[in-house]
Amino acid sequence: MAGERAARGRSFGGAADAYAAGRPTYPAEAIAWLVEDARRVVDVGAGTGKLTAGLVAAGCEVVAAVDPDPGMLAALERAVPGVPVLVGTAESVPLPDASVDAAVLGQAWHWVDPDAASAELGRVVRPGGVLGLVWNIRDEREPWVAALGEIMHGSDAERMIGEGAVRVAAPFGPLVERTLEWSMTRTADEIVAMAASRSYLIAMPAEERAAVLDRIRELLATHPATAGRTRIDLPYVTHAFRAVRA
Repeated sequence: MAGERAARGRSFGGAADAYAAGRPTYPAEAIAWLVEDARRVVDVGAGTGKLTAGLVAAGCEVVAAVDPDPGMLAALERAVPGVPVLVGTAESVPLPDASVDAAVLGQAWHWVDPDAASAELGRVVRPGGVLGLVWNIRDEREPWVAALGEIMHGSDAERMIGEGAVRVAAPFGPLVERTLEWSMTRTADEIVAMAASRSYLIAMPAEERAAVLDRIRELLATHPATAGRTRIDLPYVTHAFRAVRA
């Protein structure tokens, strides 16, 4: 099971275009809260650069964007030119000791070994620096979003947050959480792309994946809240967590 989960965590490169098109950005307020006054930041599990772009916009010096998948990093270089990219993981970060003020992970901590990753990121982050974790989770209090979730199935991230199981280890102290409710206006195609970028669907046989995506298109075309709309407000709750390095 652990090997299967690790393989899913490294499966996104084949769907990098869908990930870039469909995944949401992160609220500027959440990013500012995560990094506080940190200047030098590493984005770990950076993917196509959704969080990286927000860090740059916030005025951070992104020392590196780190991801295990070269395909994702290639998309990041196109989206956020000028940010150094490095192949690596949260458990093996190719940066010197105490070289950054903060390490941040967007939609990524649920893929890592929290003990090994905390130890490695604690090596890279200076004493008094910050570990920031953030997830955008669809707000299924909205009925059509709940119906979408039933088609897509739940994710490891959603289960971790729902169970209150987000955990870090030494040398980082206790986690502090902040949540933000917001929405992002999307087209139906962008919502389908978001679904197509999920590891659960990426791992499916092509015919099964196409059938799931067709069900999502049908939902968006027929649900009273979305039918006939060219732009759809997709609500999110952003869950941000911060811990200080001892």
